[in-house]
Amino acid sequence: MKNTIYVLLALIASTLFCACGEKEIKVNVMSFNIRMDNPEDSLNNWKYRKEVAAQIIKDQNIDIVGTQEVLYNQLQDLLERLPDYNYVGVGREDGKQKGEYAALFYKKERFEEEDSGTFWLSETPDVAGSKGWDGACERVASWAVLKDKETGKKIFAINTHLDHVGETARQKGVTLLIDRAKELSNRLPVIITGDFNAERESGVIKHALDPNNSMQLFDSYAIASTTDNAKWTFHDFGKLPEVERPYIDYIFVNKSVIVDEYKVMDEKLNDIYLSDHRPIVAKLTIK
Repeated sequence: MKNTIYVLLALIASTLFCACGEKEIKVNVMSFNIRMDNPEDSLNNWKYRKEVAAQIIKDQNIDIVGTQEVLYNQLQDLLERLPDYNYVGVGREDGKQKGEYAALFYKKERFEEEDSGTFWLSETPDVAGSKGWDGACERVASWAVLKDKETGKKIFAINTHLDHVGETARQKGVTLLIDRAKELSNRLPVIITGDFNAERESGVIKHALDPNNSMQLFDSYAIASTTDNAKWTFHDFGKLPEVERPYIDYIFVNKSVIVDEYKVMDEKLNDIYLSDHRPIVAKLTIK
């Protein structure tokens, strides 16, 4: 009788362990400023880069990728070359197709999109095309609640591109981004991707990581179990001397996310520049 009880207890414990284990999933995340389609880029123009830009996402087996500077024609090019992905996002100038997208792509076979949207980094975040504070451009954040189809585990992912001119716009934009992420995520694991146009030592990034924010964030580079110690992400198609190249692209997470590995991709694939930024990749465990 005792042996039967022990067996039953062992089975129950095993079942509970498996159930808990199923709640942890592995997710590969990328942040990638693809550089807008600009004829002035000459041989680095998008038409020469679109194949490798899509290929790096496939090569790295990325589950979720936050992209920046995506014009509508570039969005269509990526969707054509990445048939396994859906996206969330709108053009920042009109909330439709005009202007750059901060498009968030995800593997459609793996994730079900439960909710999604876009807001503007401005004093009127729900007004399409609104420009915030001292910003030079309209800036947006596109987000989605994604459910892993196999386990039912949910993730909140949000992607943005902060202003390149306005310091106040970056600071206020970060506050809005974090406050909205806390509200919309409803205590889910949070992943924030983006080009923040600010280096690690800047007040903007210190503000993003301030533990007194409405939700505490962590820089995946800083907390990764394994990292490549890369010093920069922006290189202007190799034109900037290495000592002048800034680190301005980030993947932030909340406390429900473990960063197993972090790396910055090379500038080129098949001897072709991917962009004027290097994509960054984090391999995550979602608790």
